[in-house]
Amino acid sequence: MNSNEKILAKKFVEEINNLAKKIDHVRLMEVCGTHTVAIFRAGIRQLLPKNIELVSGPGCPVCVTSDDYIDKAIAYSKLDDVIITTFGDMLKVPGSNSSLTEAKADGAEVEIIYSPLDSIEIAKKNSSKKIIFLAVGFETTAPTAAATVLAAKNQGVKNLFMLSSQKLVPPALKMLLNDDEVNVNGFILPGHVAVVIGSNAFKFLANDYKIPGVVTGFEPLEILRSILQLLKMITENRSEILNEYQSVVTDEGNQSAQKILNQVYEPVNANWRGIGEIDRSGLKMRDEFADFDIEKILPLKVETLTKKTACRCGEVLRGVINPTSCPLFGKNCQPIHAIGPCMVSVEGVCAAWFKYGGGRLINL
Repeated sequence: MNSNEKILAKKFVEEINNLAKKIDHVRLMEVCGTHTVAIFRAGIRQLLPKNIELVSGPGCPVCVTSDDYIDKAIAYSKLDDVIITTFGDMLKVPGSNSSLTEAKADGAEVEIIYSPLDSIEIAKKNSSKKIIFLAVGFETTAPTAAATVLAAKNQGVKNLFMLSSQKLVPPALKMLLNDDEVNVNGFILPGHVAVVIGSNAFKFLANDYKIPGVVTGFEPLEILRSILQLLKMITENRSEILNEYQSVVTDEGNQSAQKILNQVYEPVNANWRGIGEIDRSGLKMRDEFADFDIEKILPLKVETLTKKTACRCGEVLRGVINPTSCPLFGKNCQPIHAIGPCMVSVEGVCAAWFKYGGGRLINL
């Protein structure tokens, strides 16, 4: 932070402290994994009074990807004529009995890519193989996967397929607010998701649940301002959805991205790891794009083993406990050998907590 930013940050913290005196205890949840990392990296928790608690939600797409999806991806990777394309943080996500890293070590062809569109070129260079992209993510990345399908269709690429497990954020927030174990008084809403779906998509929080929310960016000042705005609304007994990220987020969102997404995908019930099935919280490819859906072209029956561990990722993802309450955290479960998905991704709350500890206090 430069000197002017520090002055403004100090002002925000002073205002937060003044408002905190009017409140017994407040729990604010950040939904986005990028927010989680930013909060830890900046030590924002340490700047807040003790009665203002920040908890992390299910905002890491890798973390909420279910065992059975990973097991299915591994099963496809073991076929002789298949190349799996995926983002790098999917490799270490544990399935019920293995991971893609282990499958790759056993000879499976798994290529790390940086955009779903990279899969098209890989498909063109390997015409005798089935290229399967692991389409995992939230509304932020799902339109790119949809655009990849449309591009492959337009270019006549017939050996590219999707194994889809995209998730939708608003239904997950509804689930959290209907969960008696989850006690949240306000949301720091995901800026990247809001770019696509718009800030209006979160109005149900205020209208139906009387819970305020603030869409914000990822700089420390932006996050502090969002906390201040939430506390103002809570102390004034107001429930609104504020857009503090107007440089990139509009009320209605990116209409072009939504059109592409809705053209290729439709909502479906989806299983969230550690949480369970949430109504209409996932995406599946529409019937007119069945030629790109590997589960329709080559269905596999995969048995997912039910295993019991002491991992408490499900409770962490719901904001019910902090990572340090898990008996495995920092012991059996570390980034180099993750047992739970929250420790695998760089955006996972356990990984952030492990890397940054209590956080690095901003020198104001």
